[in-house]
Amino acid sequence: MSELNRERSEIDSVYKWDLSSLFENDEAFEKELAAIDQPAAYCASFEGKLDSASAVREFYDAFFALGRRINNLFTYAQLRNSEDTRNPEAQSMYMRIYGKYVAISGMLAFADPEILKLDEDRIRDMMNDDIMKDYAFILENLLNKKAHTLSEKEEGMLAAMGEVLGGPGEISSALMDADMTFGSAEDAGGSQHEVTNAGYILLQSSNDRVLRKNSFEKYYRGYSSHINTFAQTYATAVKAACAEAALRNYKSSRAMAMAEEHIPEEVYDNLVSSVSAHMDLMYRYLALRKRLLRVDELHYYDVYAPLVKDSKKTYTYDQAKDMVLDAVSVLGENYTETVRKGLSEGWIDVYPNKGKSSGAFSSGTYDSNPYIMMNFTGTLDSVSTLAHEMGHSMHTWHSNHNQPPQYAGYTLFVAEVASTVNENLLIRQLLGRCTDPWEKMALLNQYLEGFKGTVFRQTMFAEFERDAHAANEAGKALNAAAFNEMYRKLIDKYFGPGMASDDEVQYEWARIPHFYRPFYVFKYATSYSAAVAISRMILEKGEEAVKPYLEFLSMGSSRYPIDELKHAGVDLTTSEPIETAMKQFEEILSEAEKTADTLGL
Repeated sequence: MSELNRERSEIDSVYKWDLSSLFENDEAFEKELAAIDQPAAYCASFEGKLDSASAVREFYDAFFALGRRINNLFTYAQLRNSEDTRNPEAQSMYMRIYGKYVAISGMLAFADPEILKLDEDRIRDMMNDDIMKDYAFILENLLNKKAHTLSEKEEGMLAAMGEVLGGPGEISSALMDADMTFGSAEDAGGSQHEVTNAGYILLQSSNDRVLRKNSFEKYYRGYSSHINTFAQTYATAVKAACAEAALRNYKSSRAMAMAEEHIPEEVYDNLVSSVSAHMDLMYRYLALRKRLLRVDELHYYDVYAPLVKDSKKTYTYDQAKDMVLDAVSVLGENYTETVRKGLSEGWIDVYPNKGKSSGAFSSGTYDSNPYIMMNFTGTLDSVSTLAHEMGHSMHTWHSNHNQPPQYAGYTLFVAEVASTVNENLLIRQLLGRCTDPWEKMALLNQYLEGFKGTVFRQTMFAEFERDAHAANEAGKALNAAAFNEMYRKLIDKYFGPGMASDDEVQYEWARIPHFYRPFYVFKYATSYSAAVAISRMILEKGEEAVKPYLEFLSMGSSRYPIDELKHAGVDLTTSEPIETAMKQFEEILSEAEKTADTLGL
């Protein structure tokens, strides 16, 4: 496990990202940070003047230009900080631009309320004015928020509190990534393996059940020893979201979050009800897992273990790059060549190092390359992660190259579609070419894990988040005991009577950073379902499906996300995409059961 615990300086620069498309170095960042006050002051000078199409146009031009510069600063600092969260210089950069962003947001919070004080007819006249054609959809979205927009003073106060309100998530992240230690776990042979956030899932994917059990217990012992701190930080985040929703006259924090992207709440409820109706498939999968692992009891530390012991295949990073390029070739030459460029020109920070943020993400700005942070460990899951994050980056690349700055940033509701399409194309291609039944079982396991982790698991998270916010809105106490109980009940529902009861699982909610971004997790499940449908269409129909899909990738936020997905051939206002995903899960599960029979397992 030593390769997971190297200092950043020990890693070859070819495996580190090149952030020069943002800033050449930290000195250039500091120079730009010092220069940002002047354009911010210019934008602020429009206060009290936004009463005509020409004035609003001039303000928006300046505002979005300023936003590009702030985004460059913020992204650079975030990426530098994620390289090593112990680095005080990077922490300082991040904290200073965060503070600057919050201060500027407060200065400019007058804009939306000032425009919305105008009569609706006057705003619609602005939308139809030729001078505002580049911003008409922004005004349409603004009108949708009219009933929920506060006074200029109140909006300014809320914006000024942005850094404080974002504090719980920052505290949780710092605790997990920089301060918490978990010790070492012993394997069946007596060797010790350091337990870390970045390496935990790799330990849980081991064939060594003793190591899985010991690392599981050590890991969650760490969380249980801090559970009251995590409960306080998360409760504060929930209360902040609920308080803002009440101030803005929304019926709930969920309603506020859904309205932000013009998503009907029924989409959320349809997801939960549709997945709940197919819980028998999850139980069937767990029964197969228990059978193949040959265990008397299936425990939570068994859910990531490979189903076939002999299939613990690993891949070099170069192999992973070739696999991803091969999988996305069905999307056309232009798409593939851009992926090749990203893989070879410093878009990706590949390997783990001490202090590095756990997990993986894609980032970038309108003016920079897309960037991918990952912690590559050579597993098939690492290969899938590379495909996944490259999907995000390609979505960003297409949006940035086809939309003006004000519409380039796609919404969270569609953010996981492109990434999951890539994952699906990868696994479908590998399965289609596989002739070894043992390797096939490993691939089927990976595919089943994708469904379990993204549809079932994220829907379980969605239920937890819904229940936590609803409990606060009902006046119930939010503490460690309440969160643990909520989560334990959902574990019982989603894993069923076939799973042994492990006390440690009740603490898992504390390690989910997405809970600090209210009502985000359900979008993984809806996006996965949409991606299943899209990838099937691409493989079955070829260019007929590829063309609208690439157009979807190019839309940014120029339409409502539900309508963008309809353009790609998926309607999430119905339960059909969820049902299609459940059908595909059952097909894969049946194939895995059949393959297990063939192998005599």
